[in-house]
Amino acid sequence: MLADLHTHSTASDGQYPPAELARLAKRRGTEVWALTDHDNLDGLEEAVRAGTALGLRVIRGVELSADDYLNLHILGYGFSPALLGDWIESLKEGRSSRKYRIHKFLQTQGVDIPLSEVEEEAGDGAIGRPHFAKVMLRHGIVSTRKEAFDRYLDTPAFQAIERGTKPSAERCVKAIREAGGKVSLAHPYQIVLGGDSLEALVDRLAGYGLDAVECYYPQHTPAQQAEYLALAEKYRLHVTGGSDFHGEQNKPDNPLAAWELDTDWLL
Repeated sequence: MLADLHTHSTASDGQYPPAELARLAKRRGTEVWALTDHDNLDGLEEAVRAGTALGLRVIRGVELSADDYLNLHILGYGFSPALLGDWIESLKEGRSSRKYRIHKFLQTQGVDIPLSEVEEEAGDGAIGRPHFAKVMLRHGIVSTRKEAFDRYLDTPAFQAIERGTKPSAERCVKAIREAGGKVSLAHPYQIVLGGDSLEALVDRLAGYGLDAVECYYPQHTPAQQAEYLALAEKYRLHVTGGSDFHGEQNKPDNPLAAWELDTDWLL
């Protein structure tokens, strides 16, 4: 079926509310859609209601950040929100305090923007780096969103302040599985591992209960895609694909997708 298994709404750092995102996914031609907000389940029921009314097969999802490696993210699907909810609430509290850590870090880099403006930008959603990037862009500190990340929000210095603030990959995988869900490794290229080191990670995650690898992703090169598909086959893992859509304003290089995927194991 045509699927997009990685999208974000205003419940975390996306541009559109879940119901509007469902309409956009339907318009794109997607048949199976997952909402995977960062450490947040708040938009799921709205997504299910809106998507189902439009004829979409909606999968409840979440994206978790793990502490093991830079940009190691774990996607969870089809879990029981009741079983996962308490733990997710604790992660949300961590994300709430994160805004102060990011703000203080930017001040050490000579960037002093009003935190209240960042909070206003996020609205009712959890504050994330894209909200800081948009305010920096508005104040003329950077000329593009990418520059905000390249110079400030995704540097080794920034990653250093993040260390120790996230759960381990093992905890993420096992928490989702214990809640009855399925687990995929998100956008492997972002982990900045390759060859034997990436395979060792996939092997370790498979031992924890990993079900799939996100092989199809807008920024994956043909060579990377082939590498990830080979790893999935070797470790008998399923293949997922997603756009990582945050909206045209928040992540313009990641439009909604409709990958042709086997989704029977998720549905």
